[in-house]
Amino acid sequence: MVTGDNIYTAKAIALECGILHTTETIEQHAIIEGRDFRNYSEDERLKIADKIVVMGRSSPTDKFYLVQALRKGGHVVAVTGDGTNDAPALHEADIGLSMGIQGTEVAKGSSDIIILDDNFSSVVKVVRWGRSVYANIQKFIQFQLTVNIAALAINFVAATSSGDVPLTAVQLLWVNLIMDTLGALALATETPTDRLMKRPPVGRREPLITNIMWRNIMVQAFYQVTVLLILTFKGNDILNLKHDNTARANKVRNTVIFNAFVFCQIFNEFNSRKPDEINIFQGLRSSHLFVGIMSFTLVIQVLIVEFAGKFASTTPLNWEKWIYCIVIGFISWPLAAIVKLIPVPATPFLDYFSLNN
Repeated sequence: MVTGDNIYTAKAIALECGILHTTETIEQHAIIEGRDFRNYSEDERLKIADKIVVMGRSSPTDKFYLVQALRKGGHVVAVTGDGTNDAPALHEADIGLSMGIQGTEVAKGSSDIIILDDNFSSVVKVVRWGRSVYANIQKFIQFQLTVNIAALAINFVAATSSGDVPLTAVQLLWVNLIMDTLGALALATETPTDRLMKRPPVGRREPLITNIMWRNIMVQAFYQVTVLLILTFKGNDILNLKHDNTARANKVRNTVIFNAFVFCQIFNEFNSRKPDEINIFQGLRSSHLFVGIMSFTLVIQVLIVEFAGKFASTTPLNWEKWIYCIVIGFISWPLAAIVKLIPVPATPFLDYFSLNN
């Protein structure tokens, strides 16, 4: 808290707001006057900026110096203000928040976000939605990478070993539509949850794809590739198609592979909703768009398999093979729950392959 009030008033307000706690031992430099901070050299300000909790008797220059020191220390800095004097600090900060009613035009012009109702609790909503957007992007990336890795691996291995690809261009086009358009709409429109506010802030240098995401991606992609390659090479025996002619057997087998692959994505999209939580159905009732898109995807998939044979290179399946496909997709749910119990290292996954190491 940076204020122009004297140090004793500032301390009392900080205690009342919960910025300071009566039970904690206040470190040196935790409470400081603006003039003292101003008189330090730039290197000294850089060292003590992290320790400052309350700054009293501060001028606009002191606030500017504090923001500058924190940013140089690698922090992401947000500043609130409403006066003309706050403009330099608002402009210097990564995120400047000004008041829409009482704020001056200069302050509004220097800020990134204007709080229209002048209610400080609106800052919480800003953080909530900001974190929600970031988390939704991560969910979509996890889902998209899983689909890409699995589809590429299946077709590459099948093409290099037998010269035949189980997933045709039209089928991959439908998968791509599920992945890019429908997947983005379903996952990117998830509303914020209280759990997001309990997470620590994300640093500016932290990777977008976390270790938790890599763990989920690798396990789900490995499962899909393994099962569908088994069907590719042993499907005629597993599906009891040995007595059919070769062309008919291969078409049924490839339809099962395509259908099972799509069901894996449908079930895995539920997993992607909660990358680090076992209960993937929490909040599903309020996610009407997600449920609607999943239902639409399922209906279109049934129509493609049963009625779009010439267009999509599929053939109608009996109830037994539909159950096979659904079970293959369903297994991704308990698999995801088990995998989420496995701890991940704190060091980002890609750092192990960094040239600097």
